[in-house]
Amino acid sequence: MSTIETVEFYDHLLEKGVELFAGVPDSLLKDLCACIYDRTPREANIVAANEGNAVGIAVGYHVATGKYAAVYLQNSGLGNIVNPVASLAHPDVYGVPMLLIIGWRGEPGVKDEPQHVAQGRLTPAMLDSLEVPYTVLDAEGWQGQVDDALALMQAENKPVALVVRKGLFSKYSFTQENPKPEITLSREEALAEVLEAIGSDAFVVSTTGKTSREVFELRESRGEGHAHDFLTVGGMGHSSSIAMGAALGTEELVYCIDGDGGFLMHMGSAPVIAQRARDNFRYILINNGAHESVGGQPTVAFDIDIPAILRGSGFEHVELVSEASSIPSALERIAAKPRSALIIETAQGSRDDLGRPTVSPSENKVAMLEAFAESRN
Repeated sequence: MSTIETVEFYDHLLEKGVELFAGVPDSLLKDLCACIYDRTPREANIVAANEGNAVGIAVGYHVATGKYAAVYLQNSGLGNIVNPVASLAHPDVYGVPMLLIIGWRGEPGVKDEPQHVAQGRLTPAMLDSLEVPYTVLDAEGWQGQVDDALALMQAENKPVALVVRKGLFSKYSFTQENPKPEITLSREEALAEVLEAIGSDAFVVSTTGKTSREVFELRESRGEGHAHDFLTVGGMGHSSSIAMGAALGTEELVYCIDGDGGFLMHMGSAPVIAQRARDNFRYILINNGAHESVGGQPTVAFDIDIPAILRGSGFEHVELVSEASSIPSALERIAAKPRSALIIETAQGSRDDLGRPTVSPSENKVAMLEAFAESRN
């Protein structure tokens, strides 16, 4: 497959007047996102909490400058941009030009994970419904496609989209400075300690990306099965709400194992959970300060006081650890206290041979239904 030279594409956007980038990194756009991160001043590349936030940033930038931004996202993030695109940026409202660069996970005919299949099939229809003109980028004629999209965007004062297929951009590597070099604990090591401490009968809802993949493989290695784990393979940012809902339907403890990217994406759920969750809900946040599953671009999670945010939301007992030896005793205290949370700081990195779940989401759901039913008997 022919590729687009990533640096050439980035430079072309700058030449055409793109001065601001905002978005949420995507695995199909990881080389472009790496290039943007590496070559753009920090104030001109905003890794947003969610894709709708990025659209809002683009709206504000245009209103202040008359210029426009590029918003990058995976197509799974289209749901987060529906409201700000339709009720703010649409030409029937404010008419804000912006360039959406969308990674096309689940493209029909291209093998992908279950959570991307429907989204991939629906992507063109969603853009049509939003009345956002789009072009599927081609490696041979991309300059003309970009220029035509930008011309339409400016002429009609509306968002336009470039849809990016898998493998379209050339490789771009970047070295990110480690914000906390003193932390050597890996996420998988932390998860192993967590699963050991909470026991095989505990119910777990784990967040998107590599966290759920590692939970699955750890269960496999321990011979424990998967009926007590809800692997949130899609719906980034909603693991804590899923866990809250599960806790409403059982007397058993339900643990949410979240990530910093997911926490930030829908952080407004934290105070609702703290105030309204039953006493059997427990929250574990693994913070490595990055969107590691889609390329390693940083989040702001190491720059903010997460324990204070959780306490301010209403969690009554909050602990923070960064060493494996501290996890078992911390979880013993967490398990004993309602409205409690544990933040585990880890380094980035995962095994090169990390696999993916071999149990389908629907099979996982059926097994959990049976496990919850057994716990009530």
